[in-house]
Amino acid sequence: MIGRKNMGRASPVLLVLLVLGFFFATYNFLTTIIHYRSVGKWVGDNLNGGLLSDPIIGMPENVKKFKNSKSPFHVALTATDAPYSKWQCRIMYHWYKKNKDLPGSEMGGFTRILHSGNPDNLMDEIPTMVVDPLPAGLDRGYIVLNRPWAFVQWLEKATIEEEYILMAEPDHIFINPLPNLAHGGYPAGFPFFYIKPSQNEKIIRKFYPEENGPVTNVDPIGNSPVIIRKDLLEKIAPTWMNVSLRMKEDVETDKAFGWVLEMYAYAVASALHGVQHVLRKDFMLQPPWDLEIGKKFIIHYTYGCDYNLKGELTYGKIGEWRFDKRSYLRGPPPRNLPLPPPGVPKSVVTLVKMVNEATANIPNWDTQ
Repeated sequence: MIGRKNMGRASPVLLVLLVLGFFFATYNFLTTIIHYRSVGKWVGDNLNGGLLSDPIIGMPENVKKFKNSKSPFHVALTATDAPYSKWQCRIMYHWYKKNKDLPGSEMGGFTRILHSGNPDNLMDEIPTMVVDPLPAGLDRGYIVLNRPWAFVQWLEKATIEEEYILMAEPDHIFINPLPNLAHGGYPAGFPFFYIKPSQNEKIIRKFYPEENGPVTNVDPIGNSPVIIRKDLLEKIAPTWMNVSLRMKEDVETDKAFGWVLEMYAYAVASALHGVQHVLRKDFMLQPPWDLEIGKKFIIHYTYGCDYNLKGELTYGKIGEWRFDKRSYLRGPPPRNLPLPPPGVPKSVVTLVKMVNEATANIPNWDTQ
């Protein structure tokens, strides 16, 4: 494993040495369109089971204590300098500022961890630390591999006042003030229906041997959203990076996990350090599958929202009305997007309204 204290000073040569001993195999990263269709198939296959049967790990009794003081957490957002990433970051940061000081919020500071290696034109708008990407070719087209390396560098270099950290993504919108859902050594995570360690035990055991414990120790999560104590993340992050690289180099694992490989890597790395997460389905909602807002905290708009003019979902087929972040790969969506037709779920209507409110209030929206 890579020693954390040396990561901030690691040279590209040392990083390349990390993967000596593993065979490089040609891998063509799934395009966003293929990604979109794959997600649609997984969702379609799981509507009657997976989405409604996410496992929930409750808070252990010995940590159910009354909180008599705030435990602020730092919001850490990994990002690139691509237009697609930048407009999402601007919307996300807008809603962070709107919710930060509201009653019930325990949000502290904010950092966009920019892993493109160079400053961009949002440095004055969003608090940002620039870190290095992986050496050229090491991610092999899977840009998400830069995420754990970005966290390793940030944790090494940054002065972080808060004891806790929220790992977030650009396509997150804070819908309600977010409290600290973590409790001491128990981070809080969101259960994803498609992260299934037990069903992939043969592969998981390559990275989480039997002597470490049952495969159920590997939580059905990714790294985001997760609220975790900073010292725990400092231990997990280098392992997360190493496991991600090892998984990518293993042909069977790469094929099986695809675009969620890095999510599995975080879950495995956490388990290797004996860290288990309290799973909170109220952490976020994902339109169009989640219909209501309720008391959830984050809208995650990773899935496309396609409807006909009758308000009927046409997922997998471009609708007469649609909102899909992938429609704006090269630049931001215009201001004042049309609202969905009558009958569309409140979650989708709220998402579009929040995007419109943000873009209406962010200066120079169309110039970034």
